Amino acid sequence: MEFSHKPVLLQETIDALAIKPDGIYVDGTAGGGGHSSEILKRLTTGRLISIDQDPDAIQTVSERFKDEPCSIIRQGNFAEIASIVRSLGIDAVDGVLLDVGVSSYQLDTPERGFSYHYDAPLDMRMSKSGTSAWDLVNGWSFNELMKIIYTYGEEKFAKSIASAIVKQRDISPINTTLELANVISGAVPAAARRDGHPARKTFQAIRIAVNGELDCLERGLNEAFSVLGHGGRLAVITFHSLEDRIVKRKMTSWCTGCTCPKDFPVCICGKKPKAELVTRKPVEASQQELAENQRSRSAKLRVCEKL
Repeated sequence: MEFSHKPVLLQETIDALAIKPDGIYVDGTAGGGGHSSEILKRLTTGRLISIDQDPDAIQTVSERFKDEPCSIIRQGNFAEIASIVRSLGIDAVDGVLLDVGVSSYQLDTPERGFSYHYDAPLDMRMSKSGTSAWDLVNGWSFNELMKIIYTYGEEKFAKSIASAIVKQRDISPINTTLELANVISGAVPAAARRDGHPARKTFQAIRIAVNGELDCLERGLNEAFSVLGHGGRLAVITFHSLEDRIVKRKMTSWCTGCTCPKDFPVCICGKKPKAELVTRKPVEASQQELAENQRSRSAKLRVCEKL
């Protein structure tokens, strides 16, 4: 299956990056190359470093950009941006883009095991290596399962779902996505089954845990900011509240200056802001984009500029 992924908030993101023809940019989540392609169109003597941990994505963008002189492609997690950039002999970049979360390709390729819509082996590994969803579902304790389902899925039925998973795997391992989805469906009240697919939040939670997504996001934000030059911009697209809260908190901390009590006559902490917000509020999809791309409904773009 071809790695296709319709980029969300495309024009808004490209505009926010304020791309310079001779600038150096990083797309830390290249995917199918949608955002990367638009950045490359605006470069003349500049460079774009496209990074992705998914080998399928790397294969796709390598072929897509094989004739692009400004393109550099590297496989890796965006949490390693700083080391990847510096391994190329580059000290600072003019912009970094992170389009966080699972791609449409990964969801729509049954054998990757991300979706509850297809029957496939439990996998969910973005990098195709390491601990899989099968390992987690069949190996983690009741308390561990309950915690991630509640925390990462914000699922109020986490206790009953975790209990049902443990009960089922005691009979036989849960091997496929549909087996897991059926276990989840049987563990929630009938009313909850009418409010979207009952497995959606649990599948999100397991995917986040398998790929260490929130830890990678924390590290990736710090790494990306560290390689920005003065005036460089960081643009981050998130798709659920857990991700957005991390990005909002991180950008707010960079943009905060003096932390002395308000009744102090002068600042004694000496803290100065490291960045300023380009977007005061998160940018969301237009009505037109919502009509054309359902995935954009939960997307939020936040952008800051390094001082």
